[in-house]
Amino acid sequence: MNSQTNTSRKILLTGATGYVGGRLLPRLVSRGHDVRCLTRRESGRENFNLDEVEVSVGNVLNMDSLLQTLEGIHTAYYFIHSMGDSEDFEKTDRKAAENFAEACSRQNVKRIVYLGGLGNEADDLSKHLRSRQEIGDVLRTSTAQVVEFQASIIIGSGSLSFEMIRALVERLPVMICPKWVRVLAQPIAIEDVLAYLVEVLDKPVSDSRIYEIGGPDAVSYGDIMQRYADQRRLTRYMIPVPFLTPYLSSLWLGLVTPLYSRVGRKLIDSLRNETLVTDDSAAHEFSVVPRSVDEAISRALVNEDSEFAETRWSDAFSSGGEQKSWGGVRFGSRLVDSRCREVPLTAAEAFAPIRRIGGSTGWYYGDWLWKIRGFMDLLVGGVGVRRGRRDPENVRSGDTLDFWRVEEVVPDKLLRLAAEMRVPGRAWLEFEVTEEEGKTTVRQTAIFDPVGLFGILYWYSLFPLHEFVFRGMLRNICKAAVGHAERVDSAKAA
Repeated sequence: MNSQTNTSRKILLTGATGYVGGRLLPRLVSRGHDVRCLTRRESGRENFNLDEVEVSVGNVLNMDSLLQTLEGIHTAYYFIHSMGDSEDFEKTDRKAAENFAEACSRQNVKRIVYLGGLGNEADDLSKHLRSRQEIGDVLRTSTAQVVEFQASIIIGSGSLSFEMIRALVERLPVMICPKWVRVLAQPIAIEDVLAYLVEVLDKPVSDSRIYEIGGPDAVSYGDIMQRYADQRRLTRYMIPVPFLTPYLSSLWLGLVTPLYSRVGRKLIDSLRNETLVTDDSAAHEFSVVPRSVDEAISRALVNEDSEFAETRWSDAFSSGGEQKSWGGVRFGSRLVDSRCREVPLTAAEAFAPIRRIGGSTGWYYGDWLWKIRGFMDLLVGGVGVRRGRRDPENVRSGDTLDFWRVEEVVPDKLLRLAAEMRVPGRAWLEFEVTEEEGKTTVRQTAIFDPVGLFGILYWYSLFPLHEFVFRGMLRNICKAAVGHAERVDSAKAA
């Protein structure tokens, strides 16, 4: 191939709502690439900005839809696997790859970019790693050039491996560490993976290639757990034992972290295999300089804060306005309790009591409970509620409101408070006001980022009280807004 830029060539992105694909898509769009995304269902169109990308509804197990999707495509990213969907995922993945390879040949696709897994074929590879490498072999039966990146553990907020590590470290002060916890891997930050996937578009590669990619550190899962614990300032004890097979470990994982047990039990079987870079061609042929493990973990936590701050709860939760599970909803490491009410007011009228919250105005419900909480905070060296607020009517970023600090305020739209009381983690209280078609929705969201098992126990033990107080607070805020608006209207009429 020549080195002509790919920005004028049509790109197909499969798995565009998945972990890697979902992060790659905005990078491709921002660089001016013409992108088509494949989704299995018509309703999947709602996940994309249709002004930026073209969306094709199809299924890799259906050749007709696949041929239509690949029409006019120059480069196709293949990020499809069914490990979480089927017990016989190897057979399903093989058939999907066979269809994709054939369809790419029939539609004269020039290049396929695939993200697989590291692992020495001479070893007794797990089903997961064996399948990942087999898919690369199947794709290379296509007439298209195939560029395969083989990676070890991907570190980033939301990646399965990272979230399993987070869940184990946060929940278990003492961990029994079987032999596989000491098996070496070469983790890579998600940002570095994406950099490789973008750079390859403009890279002139003459034949199909396999590039092994990884960070500079060869570490074990146990090392990563300890480094994560250090950055979260958690003390964790790891006890090595010569037994506990991957299968038994996967059952244990299901008990401790049931959220990840479905695919985690398949993935954890791969931990018996070393996943190290043995061919450093990628380091010489690409400009990417991978981050260290410590930097990758740090970046994952920082990026999670940024991504979380951009979440709009009116979009994240159902139109019913409430989460469905007791204890709130988990977003990454955070626990979120959100609710909303509608009022027949303008956004400015609905926001008025919110900007007055705290200080002499109080918290609209259970003020005596807030005072008790403040007194308890003073006893443990916290700030309590004695600080009040700077101005009774207006707030600005940086203001103190009793034992909260204003993190962000957007007039008549948003107030986000960060807790400064002593808690085993980080806490926020957010109010969002949205006006539409003559009515306004007031959403109240409590957010907690627990540190360690004590932080999790703290949230769930206090959740019934939070449910009682926060529900009453939102009800009275809306009641105060309506009452004030009615008094203003009466005054005007008089």
